[in-house]
Amino acid sequence: MSPIEHAGRSAPLGATVAQGGVNFSVFSRSASGVELLLFDREDDARPQRVVRLDPSANRTYHYWHVFVPGVQPGQIYGYRVEGSNDPPSGRRFDSTKVLLDPYGRGVVVPRTYSREAACGPDENTAIAMKSVVVDASAYDWEGDAPLRRLSSRTIVYEMHIRGFTRHSSSGVADKTRGTFAGLTEKIPYLQQLGITAVELLPVFQFDAQDCPPGKLNYWGYAPVSFFAPHRAYSSRQDPLGPVDEFRDMVKALHQAGIEVILDVVFNHTAEGDHRGPTFSFRGLDNDTYYILEPDRSRYANYSGTGNTLNANHPIVRRMIVDSLRYWVEAMHVDGFRFDLASILARDASGQLMANPPVLWDIESDPSLAGTKLIAEAWDAAGLYQVGSFIGDSWREWNGRFRDDARSFFRGEEGSVARFADRLIGSPEIYGHKQREPEQSVNFVTCHDGFTLNDLVSYNEKHNEANAEGNRDGGNENRSWNCGVEGPTDDPAVEKLRNRQVKNFLTVTMLSLGLPMIAMGDEVRRTQQGNNNAYCQDNETSWFDWTLVAKHADVHRFVTLLIARRLMRDAEHEVEGMSLNQLIQQANKGWHGVRLHQPDWRDCSHSIALTAELKKERILFHVILNAYWEPLDFELPAVGNGDANSWRRWIDTSLDSPHDIVSWQTAPSVLSQTYRAEARSVAVLFAGLRS
Repeated sequence: MSPIEHAGRSAPLGATVAQGGVNFSVFSRSASGVELLLFDREDDARPQRVVRLDPSANRTYHYWHVFVPGVQPGQIYGYRVEGSNDPPSGRRFDSTKVLLDPYGRGVVVPRTYSREAACGPDENTAIAMKSVVVDASAYDWEGDAPLRRLSSRTIVYEMHIRGFTRHSSSGVADKTRGTFAGLTEKIPYLQQLGITAVELLPVFQFDAQDCPPGKLNYWGYAPVSFFAPHRAYSSRQDPLGPVDEFRDMVKALHQAGIEVILDVVFNHTAEGDHRGPTFSFRGLDNDTYYILEPDRSRYANYSGTGNTLNANHPIVRRMIVDSLRYWVEAMHVDGFRFDLASILARDASGQLMANPPVLWDIESDPSLAGTKLIAEAWDAAGLYQVGSFIGDSWREWNGRFRDDARSFFRGEEGSVARFADRLIGSPEIYGHKQREPEQSVNFVTCHDGFTLNDLVSYNEKHNEANAEGNRDGGNENRSWNCGVEGPTDDPAVEKLRNRQVKNFLTVTMLSLGLPMIAMGDEVRRTQQGNNNAYCQDNETSWFDWTLVAKHADVHRFVTLLIARRLMRDAEHEVEGMSLNQLIQQANKGWHGVRLHQPDWRDCSHSIALTAELKKERILFHVILNAYWEPLDFELPAVGNGDANSWRRWIDTSLDSPHDIVSWQTAPSVLSQTYRAEARSVAVLFAGLRS
C-alpha cells in the first residue's frame, strides 16, 4: 500500500466521499486477497491504478477497506478478489474477473460489454461493468420530500421507463426517448389521466444481455446492483448523469403530486445458475449471498431465474435495508413493490420462516416508516401468501382479485360469490388481519401477462417472438377473445371488447382496496397476444401514443372514473378503521334481478350491490351482468320510496360519451327496473335526504 493511502474504515460500506478522498469498504468473509482497481474509462483494458489491500492493515473482521486520497465523484472502479474456487464447498472466487461493488451508487457499461465473457475462464477487464463513485449529498432537492399520500387517495400506474416514451409517436426528442427525462416530459399526460403514483418496473442497474440469444432483457428483472439506477435509462451518459437525471424525474413527479414506487428485485440477481457470469456477489462471497442446494455447487432456484438471494443472512439483510434507505433518503422514493416477495420469507435452506428477520427489519426501520411497502406475495416455487404475508404494514398484490374478476366477466361458472367478495375488499382473504381496506392492491392486468386489450382479444398466448417455442409465459390466463382470436374488423366483436375493457376498469376503480392499472390499458395497448414480453424491447412492448386518439373513448372513461375515485371519503384511513369495521358499519345490500335476492348459485352470472356513502350522503347501486343476454334488475326505493330518484352515472353498454357522464348531467332513471345489457356494468346513484 502506498504511503499516501490510509487504512480507511469498515463503515459505511461502498465508496464514501469524504474530505480529501474516498473511503472504500467491501464485505468478503472468505477472500484471501482484495485489490481495488481505479479506471480512467469504462472500457480500459487495464486499471490506471491498483491498490492492493493488506489483510493486516486494511481488514476489520470480514470487511476490506481503504481510504484513497484525491479520488473524486465520477471515479470508475471495481475489485479483484482472490480465494478458493471450489464449487462443491460453495466457493467461487475468480481473480480474473472485475467485480462490481455491491454498494456502488453508479455503474458504467462498456460499449463492448459481454455477459458471455463474464461466464468464461479468461479475464474481462475491458468489457466488464464497473462501479462509479457518487456523492449522494451533491444535489439540490429544492425542498422536495416523499409525498406520504394516503393509500385511500392512491391510484397506481404500473409502467416501464423505456417503454413509456421510446415509441416514435411519443413526441419526445430522440435523445430523451425511453429515459427518465422522457418520463418527465410526459408528466402532463399522467396528471390529466389523474393517477397519483407511478410504479416503475425495475430501475436498478440490470444485465440487458440476460435473455435468449439475439434478444434484450426489457423488463429489467436481472439486477446487478441494488443502489445504482440503470444507465441505459438516462439521456446523460457521463458517470454521474443517471443518478441526477433520476432525481430530476422524482422531483418533477412530486411537484405534480405523483408518488414514485419502485419495483425492486431482492430475490435473485443476474448472475444466474452454476453456469452463469461472475459480476459481483458470486465472486465476493458466493455462499453468503445465495441459497445453495445440499450439493453446494448448485443454486436453489425459488425465483425461476437460476439463483435465489439468501435474504435472511445478516449481511444480505443489511444490504437490502441499506438499499431501501438509500432510495428513500437520497433519492426520495415513496414506496416499493417487492418482486416475488415470498422468497424473502425463506431461510438459508429454503424453508418458510414464521418471522422472517428481513421482512421485520424492513417494516420496523424508522427511516422507512410511512413508505409504501407492496408485496408480490408469491414465488416461482409454489409458495403463495396472498392474505398471509408476514407483517403489519405490507400491502399485497391481490392475485385473487385479478383471477376472480377475469373469471366473472368471461362468464365462468361458480365465480359470482368470489367476485362479490373481491368487490368489498376481499374480507374472505384479509378480514382476519383486522387491517385497512387498502391492504389489497386490486388489479386485473400488470406487466406480467396479457394487456387488458389482449385479455379480451386472445384465448391463447402468442409468444413465438420470444424464441422459446411458445413454452414461456402463463398458460392459465382466464382470458376470452369475444369470438375472434386477435385483431378483427368485425364491429360487433370490437364493440364487445371495448365494453369488456370498461367493465374491468370500472370494477378495479370502484372496489374497496388500492387500485392499480397497467401502462397503456387506458388506451387498449396490445402486445399481439404475447403474455411474457420480457425480452421484447420493441413496438410489442412500447406505448404507442397514436392509441390515445384511436381509443379516446376508453381514455375518457378511465379519466372520469379516476376523478370520481379520488373524491371518495378517506376518513376510515385517518381514523385507522379496519376493513371489517368498515363493512360492518356500511349500509349495503346484495341483490339479484330481484331486490334482496342475490343468486349465489354456480350457474349465476350476475349480481347487484347497493351501498351508502354516509359522509357524502350518496347511495350507489352497482349492477354487474356477465350473462350473455340482457337482464332487468329491480331498483331499491330511495328516501321517500320513489325509485325514480336514481340517476345513471355509468353504463358500459352505451357508446361514448353516454357510457360515463359527469354527475351534474347524469340522466334520471324513469323506471323501477334497469335493463343491464349483456356483459355490462351499470352504476346508478342517488342523493340521500338529510
